[in-house]
Amino acid sequence: MRKILSTAFGLAIVAFMLAPLALVVLFSFGKSALMTFPMTGLTLDWYRALLSRDDFAGALANSLIITGTVGLVATAIGTLAAMFIARLRPARSATAIFLFGLPMMMPPLVLALAILSLFAMVGVKLSLVTVILAHLTFTMPFVILIVSARLRDFNPAMVDSARDLGAGPWTVFRTVTFPIIRPTLFGAALIAMSLSLDDFVITFFLIGGGNTLPTLVWGMLRTGIDPSINALGTLIVTFTVGAAALALWLTRQRA
Repeated sequence: MRKILSTAFGLAIVAFMLAPLALVVLFSFGKSALMTFPMTGLTLDWYRALLSRDDFAGALANSLIITGTVGLVATAIGTLAAMFIARLRPARSATAIFLFGLPMMMPPLVLALAILSLFAMVGVKLSLVTVILAHLTFTMPFVILIVSARLRDFNPAMVDSARDLGAGPWTVFRTVTFPIIRPTLFGAALIAMSLSLDDFVITFFLIGGGNTLPTLVWGMLRTGIDPSINALGTLIVTFTVGAAALALWLTRQRA
């Protein structure tokens, strides 16, 4: 009986957490503009309305540029930092991870204000570049943590053997280290990309002009609520959940 009650309680919590997302997806296909039950039918008209918006293409392009760049740069720099941390003693390694992880622990609003103040102080004009730099501050800690966890299981004897055979640092990384940690790197990149795509607060403060998909949602909400917003939300949720699921699968792989 206790097991049944605990299972039912767990399922109720899961349903409570997922029900809003399920409603967003469901109403994005609803024929009526009123998001109420019972639904009058299913349609793709709201997706067509979303695609026909003049500002959707620009917001999508900006999101792809920011997300793709953040995924590549955060993974590259985060991997180098993780490899450096892996060579430290345990006490220093823990301190380094704590310091690198500070931006991840800060509230997004505080982080956005801090970065905005920095850019204003040095006279940097707000643009997609400032958004990318800001996104790197909170996505790289995730990459560092993920790659560091994988490197803890890495056998350094393989690197030492390659060096004893005359291989240089780049050759060792390309032929030994990278093939082993490659699934983890792809998973870390996908997580960084999903975090970047979902961000609204930091992007809103630092983009200067134009839109990304989250800021477009904000702009659409200011003029009212219609199912085309749910269609956009469904696209974002689909990418985010898909990227997170793929990243989870990749980070569990072993070469």
